[in-house]
Parts: sequence; C-alpha cells; structure tokens
Amino acid sequence: MKNENLKILREEMKKEGLSAFIFPSADAHNSEYTPAHWHGREWISGFSGSAGTAVVTMDKAALWTDSRYFIAAAEMLQDTEFELMKDGLPSTPTISKWLGHVLSSIDGAEVGVDGFCYTQHEAQAMRTALRHEGGITLRTNLDILSRIWKDRPQIPQNKVFMLPEEYTGSSAKEKLHNLRKELSKQHVCGILVSALDEIAWLLNLRGSDAHCTPVFVAYLLLEQEKTTLYIDSHKVDDDVARYLHEQGVGIDDYTHIEKALHSYTQYNILLDSHNTSCTLYEKVKCQEIIDRPSPIARMKAVKNETELKGIRNAMLKDGIALTKLCRWLKTTVQEDNASTSELSVDEQLLTFKKEQPLFHGLSFDTIVGYQEHGAIVHYEATEKTNIPIKPNGLLLVDCGSQYLDGTTDITRTFAVGSLTKEEKDICTTVLKAHIRLAKARWTAGTTGTQLDILARGVVWDAGYHYGHGTGHGVGCFLSCHEGPQRIRNQYSDEPLVPGMIVSNEPGIYVEGKYGCRWENLLLVVADGKGVQGEDFYKFEYLSLCPFDKETINVDMLTADEKDWVNTYHQKVYETLSPYLDSLHSTWLKTACAPIN
Repeated sequence: MKNENLKILREEMKKEGLSAFIFPSADAHNSEYTPAHWHGREWISGFSGSAGTAVVTMDKAALWTDSRYFIAAAEMLQDTEFELMKDGLPSTPTISKWLGHVLSSIDGAEVGVDGFCYTQHEAQAMRTALRHEGGITLRTNLDILSRIWKDRPQIPQNKVFMLPEEYTGSSAKEKLHNLRKELSKQHVCGILVSALDEIAWLLNLRGSDAHCTPVFVAYLLLEQEKTTLYIDSHKVDDDVARYLHEQGVGIDDYTHIEKALHSYTQYNILLDSHNTSCTLYEKVKCQEIIDRPSPIARMKAVKNETELKGIRNAMLKDGIALTKLCRWLKTTVQEDNASTSELSVDEQLLTFKKEQPLFHGLSFDTIVGYQEHGAIVHYEATEKTNIPIKPNGLLLVDCGSQYLDGTTDITRTFAVGSLTKEEKDICTTVLKAHIRLAKARWTAGTTGTQLDILARGVVWDAGYHYGHGTGHGVGCFLSCHEGPQRIRNQYSDEPLVPGMIVSNEPGIYVEGKYGCRWENLLLVVADGKGVQGEDFYKFEYLSLCPFDKETINVDMLTADEKDWVNTYHQKVYETLSPYLDSLHSTWLKTACAPIN
C-alpha cells in the first residue's frame, strides 16, 4: 500500500512540475502530537514515530529521524523504498545536501512542501540551503495530500470544554490582561497564537483533538482592543460560547484566519517564526512583524500556587497507582511469569491509574520495554512486538497521566529477577547521574544547558552516551513536553526560575540487550541568598515512587548518594502510605527501607 501511495504522489508531482516533495512531522500548529489529518509523513512512508521527515523524488525516497527511533524506524521501513537517514550522525547528509545530490542533473528543480506544515523559520532555512545546492526552488503553496489522500481524516471536530478556575488559579480574562501588559512592554500591538497548548492555557479551555494532550485545533488573534478565537463552530457549544463572550473573546471560523491576517490593520504584530507556519506568516501585510518567541510560553511555564497544588495532587495519585504496579509486578512475575508480558503490564498500570480521582487519560503512550526493548527509547508494545517477561533481567516502564489538576511523567527500571553485575552497574550509574542533577544548586540566570552536564557527565565518565535530553518542561493538564525550559546539551538561553517544572531523566541503552532510565519531575524553588547576595535556586522532588533497590550496586554509591536515596524514599513512604491499604503500605515500607 505504501508503495502504491508513492506512485500516486509521483503522478501528482509530475503534473505540478515538482522534482521532490517534503513531508515533515508537523501539523499546521507545530504540535508534538498531530491529529490524524496531518499524518502525511506516516501515510507516505509507513513510519509512525513522533519525529521524522520523509522526502520523495521521482525515483528515490528517504526518511530522516533521530537516535530515539533508529531501531524502530529500520523495522518500519522494511519492504519500502525509503532509505533510513540517521539524523545527527556525521555521515548523514542533511535533507538539502541529499536533494542537491539527487537532483543535480535537473535544471530548475522545484521542491514542494505544504506551507501550513512548515514554519517560517524552517522554510527560510530550507530555501537558503536549496539555493546553495544548485539553485533549487522551494515551493510552499501546495497541500498535495488534499489531492492524493482519498480517505484523509478530517480536522477533528470534538467539543471543547471549560477547565474550572479551581484548577487554573486564574481566569482567562486575567491571563489576557496580563498578556496585553506584556505585549505593551515590548511595544507590540497584537499577536497570533498558533500553539494549541498556549491557546488552551490562555482561555482555560481543553479539548480532545490531539493524542494524549487535551487541546483543540484553533488559532487565536489578540489585538489591542479585541481577541478572536478562530475555530470550527461545531466544537463550541452554547455554554462555551457564552463563557468566551464573558471573557471578552469573539469567535470566527477556523478557515478565516488567513483573511484576518491579510486584513490586519494595526501597526505591528508578534509572530514567532519558529512556531508560525510560513503560509500564515507571509499573509501578514502590516508595517512591522516582530519575530520573537511568544511570551505565553514563559507565562505558562511558571506555575501559580493553584497549579502547583494540583501538580502535587497528581503526583500523589500517580504514586499510588505506581506503588500498586510495583508490588503487582514483583509478585506476578515470580509467581506466574508465563502470563506476564509487556502488554499485560501496560494494561494493569492503566487499571490502577483509572482508579484515581480526576484521571483523564495518558499524557503519552506508556513505554513498557523488557530487556532489549528497553534499549529502544520510544518503544511501544503492540500485539506484534509484545514479549513475555521472564524472572530475570530489566523492565523499563515510562508512563504519564493526565488528571484534571495536573500532568505527570515518570520512569522506573525494575529488576524482574536476577541481574548480571553489568546490569546492576549500569542502573547504578544512571541513578548516580540522576542524583547529581537532583542535588543541584545554582544562581539566578542559569539555564538548563548549563546544568545538563551534571547528569550527562556521569554517564560520559562511564563511557556511555544517551541521545535524548536530560529534562523537559511539563504542563498542567496540558502538554507532557512543554517549553521554553529544558535540560539538554543543545543550547538554550532560557533560565530556570522558581515555579518551573522539569524532568530529570538520564539513561543508558545497550542495543539488543537492555536499557535503564530513572525519571522524576522536579520543581524549581528558591534556596536563599549567596554570600555575595545572589539568589540561589534548587529542585524540589515531585514524583513519588521508590527506586528499585534490587537494581542498585550499593558499593558504587557515595555516602551522600545513599543519604539522598534514603531521604527520598522516606518522603515517598510518608507521603503515600496514609492512602494505601495495609498490604501495599507494608510492601512500600520494605521498598523504601534505608540502604546501608
């Protein structure tokens, strides 16, 4: 079927005079989880990972993806024309270099991409790069999928719903007022908001248009005197329409956003070229475009007291569910490993989560990877890949939940039986990296890039490397992965400030054997003044689940590291035990007993 899709595509490319077409992972809003309407890359290539770009010429096809998906992509691309391009490796050409080589014999070659699914920054960079590769032209005015994908899913029309102020801590009217104040400081008249999580947070609305993320497809145009939500009218019932009117927000049709931007009359507008599609960016004809990041991202990242209370409640509920899973897992594998599999663990965890109040779903697809599957960073067990769990080796479980009062993300690695010394040593190395970052203390102005080495350096010292970031921001009943804060070795100038939440998730993955990752969510909090008067910050631990002591080589830990583990486990036990029955409380007490 995928090869048939390539044939249909190439026939349309020939009609349009295109030498190649690019299929990014993005939707029209540069979302992490894209609605099925925009799954064009998967439709053409068969690769279903969250990150990757497919490129098709008249006689070749290639797919670029990062290290998280090297193993999975190789499997998915079998029996297709697509060649796997391992992005980030020195030997892998960029898309523009590859196109320059493949199209070198064609005069006046044109490459197409849907301008709604390419940001302005991406389009400008690709135009420049393609010109340098022999004068190739980038064309952004064609949604080729609308012509060739006959059963293409429609843009979701699910109803939006209001999130009460008891969970948000601030009204939409207050947030809009604060946004206008911030824009005024920057001498900006208006802003186009394309990011779905920013719109949802700003208006205190949620939806179900994206997988695992409670957002809805829309645009928001805020001007000095009015605010307009561009959304399919089927998604807004009378109560929501009345609520928006009370908050000072008008409603217009989703498809009218191009016309609205073209007729925008104020002097300037803020557009983030890294998040705004090139089609919409180029529609604006006002005097000045202010190209800078949306201030909403930072406003959203610094949680208020109500949001922090909700996050702590969500962590408590997740901790209860995970404690039940831990005990179930340890007992079940030993007693009846024949019926225990990756999928059965996934299903049992979901059962425990559904028991918790305000549970709304998962914040991402649960990763349950036994042994060699634990080395696949974004592995997802399916009926085809599912394997039984035997009473030996390592099981990696990475999971997250959406509760009405918060979003969670946590990873634990379990010994499901006897371990080799190598397995224990690697799990302990990752734990030492996790602790090193968790204990950080730093001065105001420090970024996640500067802190990344604390965890990554421990892994490097052991001779290993992980390709993913060490930490990401997390929303409140929103995106599990949010910015602008992050902890990774790619440069970021966003300082970590009190109220921000980040993950701490170093890992080591031994391809074909096993993987280990330890992840907690951390809250940035103030930690007093330094000797010279500087503001100091530190982390507060939010996640509540013991580390499996059977994975730890205690001899590798320093006295301080043992104290850290014991202190953390004491907090886990004291916080969770009042909410557990005697069976689980007794189990947790043993799991959290001090190591010596």
